Amino acid sequence: MSDKSIKMLLVVEDNPGDARLIREMFNEQNEHRTEFTHVECMSDAEKHLTVNQVDIILLDLGLPDVQGLDAVRRARKAAPRTPLVVLTSLDDESLATKALQDGAQDYLVKGQIDARSLLRSLRHAVERKAMEEELFVEQERAQVTLNSIGDAVACTDISGNISFLNFVAEKMTGWTLSEALGHPMPEILRIVDAITREAISNPMEIEMVQKTSLHLPPNSVLIRRDGFEIPIEDSVAAIHDREGKATGAVIVFRDVSVTRAMELQMAHLAQHDFLTGLPNRMLFSDRVRQAIAAAPRHLKKVAVLFLDLDGFKHINDSLGHAVGDRLLQSISKRLVNCVRGGDTVSRQGGDEFVVLLSEMERSEDAAISARRMLQAVAKAHSVEVHDLHVTASIGVSVYPDDGMDSETLIKNADTAMYQAKENGRQSYQFFKPAMNVRAVERQSIEESLRTALQRNEFSVHYQPKINLKSGRISGAEALLRWTHPTQGPISPARFIPVAEDCGLILPIGNWVLRQACKQARAWIDAKLPLATIAVNISAMEFRDDRFLDGVFKILDETLLDPRYLELELTESVLMKHAESTKSILNALRAKGIQLAVDDFGTGYSSLSYLRKFSIDAIKIDQSFIRQITTTPDETTIVTAMIGMGRSLKLRVVAEGVETQQELDFLKAHQCEEAQGYYFSRPVPPTQFAELLRAGLVEKSLVDTLR
Repeated sequence: MSDKSIKMLLVVEDNPGDARLIREMFNEQNEHRTEFTHVECMSDAEKHLTVNQVDIILLDLGLPDVQGLDAVRRARKAAPRTPLVVLTSLDDESLATKALQDGAQDYLVKGQIDARSLLRSLRHAVERKAMEEELFVEQERAQVTLNSIGDAVACTDISGNISFLNFVAEKMTGWTLSEALGHPMPEILRIVDAITREAISNPMEIEMVQKTSLHLPPNSVLIRRDGFEIPIEDSVAAIHDREGKATGAVIVFRDVSVTRAMELQMAHLAQHDFLTGLPNRMLFSDRVRQAIAAAPRHLKKVAVLFLDLDGFKHINDSLGHAVGDRLLQSISKRLVNCVRGGDTVSRQGGDEFVVLLSEMERSEDAAISARRMLQAVAKAHSVEVHDLHVTASIGVSVYPDDGMDSETLIKNADTAMYQAKENGRQSYQFFKPAMNVRAVERQSIEESLRTALQRNEFSVHYQPKINLKSGRISGAEALLRWTHPTQGPISPARFIPVAEDCGLILPIGNWVLRQACKQARAWIDAKLPLATIAVNISAMEFRDDRFLDGVFKILDETLLDPRYLELELTESVLMKHAESTKSILNALRAKGIQLAVDDFGTGYSSLSYLRKFSIDAIKIDQSFIRQITTTPDETTIVTAMIGMGRSLKLRVVAEGVETQQELDFLKAHQCEEAQGYYFSRPVPPTQFAELLRAGLVEKSLVDTLR
């Protein structure tokens, strides 16, 4: 979507509940700080706009003091250059359409708004308003230019022969005054209808007969002496003597090429994206409706593909918007080359594209196109001095199976696209009805997550790590738990991915780190034997600009010695942007913080990166530990991982140990530490303190390990 943030939002809505819902939905999707102002009537809105500037207005068409189009007109008068999105009920969509004609940029139907579509509509409205302002400036510039040039003037005598041409008329006709003098006006001013190519009747003769000023027909074209054609507009008036008798006529005409080109350009930009030149949402929806109307007659199917770029935001943020714009233009061209002439590629805004495949024989044809697009987008894009790499996720919906109208097909393709992202990105996914159920569930989880911190619904449990030589607890891993007020405990596998997608993992992760450090400090003050407290760090947290400062601030506030803290990062987090990763790890190690590679074996598992980065431990993923009991003949990988870690003098920790057989294998191969249900499930702080007091998970464990 657009990178222009909305800093000041004015909502004019007389229903406090609707306003509160809009605020919540807006804050769910908006990653920037936004000042949200709510007023309940137009008069209050006008007062606010008198002294405040806002980025966009969200206006209910049914207010106590004004309704319908009058509300739109008053809002436009109060803030003529501010983008406006109107709110309407389901049965008032025709009124909302008229509001668009009166200057609104978009409309939303109450009861059909979700958080994503709300923010998307507001951002698109800001984009469209910016485009309108740019067009207005261009049009003003063109008008000033035309006025500066001046008009062409030609005069005739009573017989209709040329008696005068000014300099501009000479240039436009290609005749000098000396050459044109005495020639009939139609010979010098050859004017035809641009469409019919028929000659226009001599306007001076008509004027002198009718004795009234007149103008040429709209599509008049002046054919210059060399054959070049110039669109013109004119005004004709008779020249009278003192007695009022006509002695000739004057025609004042001007070149309107720029004006007409501007009109064509405005007509084009009204239906096309200003950056890529692709059809915009309005034109795309119209073409989908046309394709749906034609499909039954030709016994064909119609597909809509919703495409979102993976990795674009990082390029845009790190290399700048100019490079990002060039990349979007490159991607647009490639997508157009992937489809037929009768298909449509549209940019919806930001890094989102939608493709219409009309007149398909089979649904599988959409899969072929989707694969072609994925390959085209993934190839390197040469922009300035950069070779840029991005991938895409694509959702596919098909008419009539997945929707009977444009809006439903686009919405379902969007839903399928998010499923493709969850499946690993750089893939496509056809829409399935069950996705809507999942989307609703995901939305519900996201909404609940936003208030979970304030309602103290989170807790941190701790799972012990065991030294396999001594049998004693060597550390603890902090694990987040969520108890929903009505649904009860919710699995981290369900809510962590949602938190990462919507950005809530940042405040939640910060809270977990703070809680873990506070708890570790409390145990140390109680003289309990805790070696380290381990906290998982997500990719989004690690890449946040404030990550290092946040970690150091928490350590300072909790008074925890950094050597007690261990941060766990996955291989994929470490390998992305290796150079910046190295500097961050070095800064952490310089403070004394320990670092571990979590889920080792599921990513790169490369000796080169283990040597390159400053790390202390590797944690073998539980899927490999499970092979010890499920497929004993395939334990070579686990053996190699333990050997790799020992050769690099790293602590090796086995995750997910559940059986005596797994424990015996790990001891036999000199794995240093382990954790899992065999020793203890994650437990609340009070229970973990009891384990620390005992010094081991169970007293018989020392004998088991010896």
